Amino acid sequence: MTDKVRNWFGFGPMTALAGQGHDHRDGGHGHTHGVIDPTIATTTRGIWAIKWSFIVLAITAALQLVIVYFSGSVALLADTIHNVGDAVTAIPLWIAFMLARRKPSKTFTYGLGRVEDLAGILIVLIILFSAIVAGYEAIDRLVNPRPIAFLGWVAVAGIIGFIGNEAVAVFRIRVGREINSAALIADGYHARTDGFTSLAVVLGAIGVWLGFPLADPIIGLLITLAIFVIVWQSSKAVLTRMLDGVEHGIVDEIYHASEHVSGVEAVSGVKARWIGHRLHADVAIRVPETATVADVLKVTDALKQELFAHLPALAEATVRLDNPATSVGPSGEVSHIQHHHAPAPFKVTSDLVDGSLEIVDTPNGERMRLTVDRHVDGLAAAVVIERPGGPETLPLISVAGDHHRYESAVAPAEPHEFQARLILSAIDRQRELPFTMVEPEDHHH
Repeated sequence: MTDKVRNWFGFGPMTALAGQGHDHRDGGHGHTHGVIDPTIATTTRGIWAIKWSFIVLAITAALQLVIVYFSGSVALLADTIHNVGDAVTAIPLWIAFMLARRKPSKTFTYGLGRVEDLAGILIVLIILFSAIVAGYEAIDRLVNPRPIAFLGWVAVAGIIGFIGNEAVAVFRIRVGREINSAALIADGYHARTDGFTSLAVVLGAIGVWLGFPLADPIIGLLITLAIFVIVWQSSKAVLTRMLDGVEHGIVDEIYHASEHVSGVEAVSGVKARWIGHRLHADVAIRVPETATVADVLKVTDALKQELFAHLPALAEATVRLDNPATSVGPSGEVSHIQHHHAPAPFKVTSDLVDGSLEIVDTPNGERMRLTVDRHVDGLAAAVVIERPGGPETLPLISVAGDHHRYESAVAPAEPHEFQARLILSAIDRQRELPFTMVEPEDHHH
């Protein structure tokens, strides 16, 4: 019976979070408004918990606001603002999910997930304005003390605030354990801390009742200072998201995921950003020079699987080969890539995709580039060139930020006149398109 009571109030062992093979993330979550943790927002149960938390805290704040109006307690006013701030955290989530249902367009190619960041800024500004008002009232009461009416009701309102926050704490902790969300559990304990802030209102009312009228504005000022701390933390979180910033743990987790994949020699670059509640990542890797097309495809697929396992909020992962500034010749010596006049493009036509294949000059030297007219999920491509000494294989890897372009990591060997095959594959389909590249006559030597 005792264990059940402890578990109900969140003091039991966190067994629900044990055994997650890929849970290497930092368990700390800041108490911020206007930003919902993605581990909560990406689950139906988590969204349900946030909505009901909003309802409970909104009712709590409404009851307190009525007593604030009749009593004139600035301590209760500050606590009410605090509870309103906790409640409206759910608003950007609701807005984001309503707008996120719209399909991406030519203008908003990533959808409208970032509207949550704008709503978060608005909420932070509202809380900031309210905190300024509460602070002004508290200072005014310190300078010009006024009697407080209905002291008993003020104490009751403080207790209501404690009960409301405690109910939300228990609810969030229980649901957090059900869905294995450390973030929601942490939010539950934050709500419990906020409940003790509401009890400070009761202490202020007792102080006034005992003949110390300044107890109420002093308590109100302390709660206001706590709200300013929350505003500061929340504004940093929202602005970080708006500027494409991510938590350090996410980048570390991407590097950690690569350690689980054999065939990845090194991770040479990582980019990640939030769009609403979904994470988009771009990872540049290096593979052994002896890797075949099949090897590269196997490595990239394995890395993507690890990334999705390590990062539950990940919506899209692009894995590409790093483009070195030099190429390794047949003798193993490093040589700088020379620029030559490339053959005419090969027009690609198939039931998988249409586009063009060409040899182009890039800042890193010549590369084989496939440009497709539309994005195809899971598209993989490679060029196999027939050479006297054996086939030359050039995997074509998706270019970061461009779903319509695929490039090789190195330049095709000389000469640029050859017979070759373009191999395309997507999900359960594969096509081989033979082609010939011939240099223009005016560039023959």
